[in-house]
Amino acid sequence: MAAGIVTTDSTPFRATLEGRPQAVQEIALAVRRLIFDVLPQTVEVVWPAQRSSGYGTGPKKNSEQFAWILAHAAHVALAFPYGAELDDPAGLLGGTGAKVRNVRLSSLDDVAAPALRALLEQSIGHRVPPPPTEATVAD
Repeated sequence: MAAGIVTTDSTPFRATLEGRPQAVQEIALAVRRLIFDVLPQTVEVVWPAQRSSGYGTGPKKNSEQFAWILAHAAHVALAFPYGAELDDPAGLLGGTGAKVRNVRLSSLDDVAAPALRALLEQSIGHRVPPPPTEATVAD
């Protein structure tokens, strides 16, 4: 398995977006900002080889992360490791896996949806340990 980079700035994340359309890059950056707005203490882990990033209360993918960002050619997927267990009254979550669900984001308006923020807020407290006490991101 490729090693992840625990980071406090956006440089490694931005590198995963290289070659993606400008609109997709903007959506991905907006989702990242939303995550840190919801939880400034978020721990970010970037996997360059997978071109994805994980967000959690610690660096462990399977036990401490509450969301993942994956930028594709036409949209950004915001995946939730335990999305199948989240309350989703707006019906944003897609997927059929036993645990993981994701939201396809195709515009900045999708990122601004209150229901997306609600899913993030809910996921932060679901099956992950408490967050660090200090903010973890520099930009």
